[in-house]
Parts: sequence; structure tokens; C-alpha cells
Amino acid sequence: MNIHSLARTTPASRALIAARRDDGIAEAVVAKQLGVDRKTVRKWTKRKREGDVLLDRSSRPLNSPTALPPEWRAAVEALRRLRFTQAQIAQVLGLSKSRVQRNVAAMGLAKLSALEPPVPDNRYERQRAGELVHVDTKKLGRFYMPGHRVTGNRAVCGIRGNNGWEFLHIAIDDRTRLAYAELLPDEKGATCAGFVRRAVAFYRRHGIRVERVMSDNGCGYKSEFTNAVVELGAQHKRTKPYTPRTNGKAERFIQTLLRLWAYVRPYNSSDERAAALAPWMRWYNLQRPHGSLNNMSPVDVLKQLRRDNVMGDHS
Repeated sequence: MNIHSLARTTPASRALIAARRDDGIAEAVVAKQLGVDRKTVRKWTKRKREGDVLLDRSSRPLNSPTALPPEWRAAVEALRRLRFTQAQIAQVLGLSKSRVQRNVAAMGLAKLSALEPPVPDNRYERQRAGELVHVDTKKLGRFYMPGHRVTGNRAVCGIRGNNGWEFLHIAIDDRTRLAYAELLPDEKGATCAGFVRRAVAFYRRHGIRVERVMSDNGCGYKSEFTNAVVELGAQHKRTKPYTPRTNGKAERFIQTLLRLWAYVRPYNSSDERAAALAPWMRWYNLQRPHGSLNNMSPVDVLKQLRRDNVMGDHS
């Protein structure tokens, strides 16, 4: 039973009311002791003596003459699952629109998303290193001193002002999770294009040729970025709009960065935080065990692929 957060009585207090009345305590006294009305005392005492459970009864009426018969409800559901609108269903069945809407909502079919098949599990992993590299950005605020969450002093917040933003650009290989990251002043097309060139050079130093680069549909990943990717001998792939799970490895890597680098400890300034990025990236690529890689680091997986000759003919 779901008890209201402001309810005066619960099954235990209701039993106490009935027990005190059975002990001969006056109705007014019990009501004052429990902080309830005398009518409430009489109600629960009567139910207890009648052997009824001390739970709230449903407020639903025993009879609903205006409710749709089961066969009509089945017809409404069948038409709704054929993607008929409530107005169309009302017209076909000769019912009022409000009546159809109530029944469709009760069935949980008011929204079109309820009629869609469940989204399949789209987990995937490429076979070769460099076959697909995910890129993304994350905006971070700049600061020159710790905030009140660290110091506990709000008095300095007014003089801090707006120190602007910096943008974390990341690239992560789909197969090995070998990652590359930079903090840059913006996420414009030229900046993103320069970043992808440096990222591809990073992967080449590890013996990986990037074949495809996947990004979202952000403004920084338009024509200038696409041209840079093509010049590097790769294909530019885009995610499905409003579907971040398609680029899930980049999204997950950003969350790991935020948790274990950006917010892992209080930094004195954003410059101090930026200085900690390169050592953190070396730790991530060389030492950090990855759950989806059988607790191996990205570099260990890369070495294993070389041993197994799964790097392709471009390693």
C-alpha cells in the first residue's frame, strides 16, 4: 500500500487506535492522543471490530455505467496500434474524442513513442584498430581560483566574474579505446579540423591508420571538418540526430574524464587542471584497466592485436 507522505494514520497507528478503544479509553482522549478527529477514531475502531483490514480502500466505484465495454476497448486499442489518432478513432467508432483519449491514456498509448518497437541493443565493436574513431567535445568553465564549493566562502564569488570557457576535444578508437584529448579555446570548424589532424597523427605514431571518423552533427563538424577528414584519407561518419548512444564510446570517455580528471580533486585554477590532462591521458592509455577490454589497457589491447595480426595491411 502506498501511504501519503502527509497521512495522519498508518496501519500501525490505526491498530493502536482500535486497541486503545478496546481498553476502554474514551474516544475523545484517543483522538487527542493520536492527533486525529473523533470521526477517524470511530471509523478505524469499527473496521477493526468488523474484522476488516486497516488499509485504505480504493476510491474506484463498484459500477461504472459509462465505461467502455471490453470489446470496444479492444477496438480502440487495435486502431491505436495501427497509429490512428484519437480523433480518427472517435470518428470510426462513433465515440466522443474525450472518451477515446481517456481510454487511450489508460492503456498507456497516448504517445506515439509507446507504439514504437523497443530500441534494440546497438552495442558494437570494430574488428581493427583505426577502423572507426569517435570524436566529441565538452565545454568546461575557466576559473582562476577555487569556488565556494571548495572554500566554503561565497564572499569572493562576486569578484570572480565570468572567466570564459575552454573546450575539451577528444578522440577515441572504437576497437582499442586508445584516446587522444586536447583543451582548445573553442569548437569552431577550423579548431575541430586542426584537432582531427593532430589526432590522426597521434594514431599514426602508434601504427594505426584511421579509416573512419564519427562525430555528431554539431556546428564544428561541418564542411571544414569533413574536408580535413577526407584529406587525411578517411571517411566522415555522422551519428543519427538526437541519438547520442550511436557515439556512446565518446560519451562514456568524456564521463570518465570528468569524473577522474576534471572533478577528481579541487584545482586552484583551470590552468592547473589543464596541466594535469596530459599525465592523466598517459595513465589512461598505458595503465588504466578497461572493463570492456577484459581489464586490459588500450595499449595492451593494441599490442595484442599486433600479435594476433588483426591490425590489417596498413599497420
